[in-house]
Amino acid sequence: MKSRRGAGRVSRVARGNLNYPGVGSTEHGRPPDGIPWLVTQAYLGEGAALYRRVAHGILAWQLQKRSGLRVRADSDVVVPGARVVSGFGVGPFRINAPCEVVWVRRPVPGDGPQSAGFGYGTLPGHPVRGEEAFEVEMDGQGKVFLKITAFSRPSNWFYAAGSAVTARAQRHVTSRYIGSAHELAAGES
Repeated sequence: MKSRRGAGRVSRVARGNLNYPGVGSTEHGRPPDGIPWLVTQAYLGEGAALYRRVAHGILAWQLQKRSGLRVRADSDVVVPGARVVSGFGVGPFRINAPCEVVWVRRPVPGDGPQSAGFGYGTLPGHPVRGEEAFEVEMDGQGKVFLKITAFSRPSNWFYAAGSAVTARAQRHVTSRYIGSAHELAAGES
């Protein structure tokens, strides 16, 4: 983590507390009652080397960065408690989405079935309240998949009024995440 000069304190890119029910739910697959839940999965290829490339990319914010989001984070690698602000848009039309990492799973030695990734939850100022997780999974046959799990509600009346636009934006960003995972799988720099 980066610290402020001379202050002796950790500099945070976002303030406030997690602002939704069910913190950590994306890790265990149980959504909070009454909140819409979405799981998207994409096949990436086969093999442990491919799995590890994608896992390391996910744990270095590469899905977000390669998706065209502007990313500012407390840490260059994903760690529990790290704060990140992803932004999209242009100039005064930029929407910032502050989040905090609530869980992390790293790759383990060996070529057997496993998954790696992280989940982060929303902080005040985010357009929605909820959680999103990014995982790469390798099954017993060596097939590798990207899995994105999310649950959320609009954070205020303004975003609720534009829920159709918000849903379309979420689908667009998810498709960009999948494209970024394919780049990582292919070893593109």
